[in-house]
Amino acid sequence: MRRPPAITGLHGAGGIRIVTLDWKPVSWATVVDHYAVYADGALIGKTVYPHFVHRGLGFTGVTRSYSVVTVDAAGNRSAQSSPAAVANLTSVTISGTPIATVGTFDGKGSELALSPKGYAEYPTRFPAGVDYTYGTSTPAADWSYLLPGPADKWAGTKNHRATFRFDLPAVPEQDLDLALWLIDSHASLAASALLTVNGTEFGRLTFANGATKGSTIADSTYPGSPLKPSYLEVPLPKALFRAGQNVLELFKDQGSWIAYDALGVFGR
Repeated sequence: MRRPPAITGLHGAGGIRIVTLDWKPVSWATVVDHYAVYADGALIGKTVYPHFVHRGLGFTGVTRSYSVVTVDAAGNRSAQSSPAAVANLTSVTISGTPIATVGTFDGKGSELALSPKGYAEYPTRFPAGVDYTYGTSTPAADWSYLLPGPADKWAGTKNHRATFRFDLPAVPEQDLDLALWLIDSHASLAASALLTVNGTEFGRLTFANGATKGSTIADSTYPGSPLKPSYLEVPLPKALFRAGQNVLELFKDQGSWIAYDALGVFGR
């Protein structure tokens, strides 16, 4: 038996609940059936590509030792690759202190307005977009479970805005963090939204494509749920904030809808 060659260049990057692995594939001289991927010595998946995403990890960062074995068409296995130690990221919902939130960061959107499938009511319920004040507004009445985009005919084929207002007693001494969790999004047109903080454009938030099921299903946590949740967490420079009322705006001027789990601003 002649072993196939081992892969080289294994490296990874951690995200919220995921680790993404990449490596240099073996040469075309080897007929590869698949690559077997291991974490801490346990098989976690197989792929025909030199790329693998380890999903379903926790919200607290844990370092794991990853390795890959080449399996050829005859079933012969290579030696294990050199290991790569990679950690998933710890969510700011774990490490930070909540300052202002809407939703409960639980993989569900059922506490939000119009959930689970009242999207057709959005144009009449929120004709000027969502405008939510933390401490005064209520999620069930004032924060829509969906933020539509210009590709959505049911929402008027136009841009849409969600405004989130909250107070700070003073300018923060450290940067803050934004957590924007989604239970789902459009399968091919999730696209992006422009984030503005107190009138200053921060940049674009790019959303992962989902399963196009979150417009009618509110729970991504039950076994077999068809939803594809995703997690965006970004640092916001302290210079963007001020004492008194602060205003975050999400301007959806690209693509289709996203379905919220929760949104929040966290201190460090």
